[in-house]
Amino acid sequence: MSIVKSSSAEEGVVLTRKTEGLLFIVSGPAGSGKTTLCDRLLADNPEVARIVTATSRPPREGEIDGKDYYFFSEDGFRERIENGEFFEWARVHNHYYGCLRREVRGKIQENQDLLLNIDVQGATTFRKEVRADDLLRGKLVTVFVCPPSTAEIRRRLEDRAQDEQAEIQRRLKNAEEEIRQWRYYDYCLLSGTREEDYQNFRSIFNAEKMRNRQKVNPT
Repeated sequence: MSIVKSSSAEEGVVLTRKTEGLLFIVSGPAGSGKTTLCDRLLADNPEVARIVTATSRPPREGEIDGKDYYFFSEDGFRERIENGEFFEWARVHNHYYGCLRREVRGKIQENQDLLLNIDVQGATTFRKEVRADDLLRGKLVTVFVCPPSTAEIRRRLEDRAQDEQAEIQRRLKNAEEEIRQWRYYDYCLLSGTREEDYQNFRSIFNAEKMRNRQKVNPT
């Protein structure tokens, strides 16, 4: 947030809030509930946009280019990597995935808030890239959603009933590594109930929107 000051003889000094776009990055291990939090914040705040990422995999039935993903061929994706068009990218299950610079910078220039659910490796890359970007510097907010224990992660994954035991074990092993990264985030949201988590998440969003980004330290 920034403040625009104006004055007139009739009104005196008038302060008007000027909203600036922020980039919110949310990470957390499988079972943390981060996807549910992001989906609910987007549903409750239509002014917040989900970042549309890019992929080289073919569209699935019903998926729309530019809405669900930006769909590129393998060669087209690699060409964009070489041209430096991605903030971050990775190859997962034999397909490329990445976040386009234009997707982020264009919407931030329009003062639109953005939300990105991304893994800890991607968040690390974003931090480095943002520090070197004059437009985005000071506009990144990172949140790590952390279940209280790996036992709780196991319970949530088993209750979800979407994965075999071998996959659950793999996710638990990854979670132990991911949880060690919490200290590099602006906020660590220790997970409780779904409603508690959402109210805490929304409080972070509201606080960051009211943060004074023109703060001047007294001499």
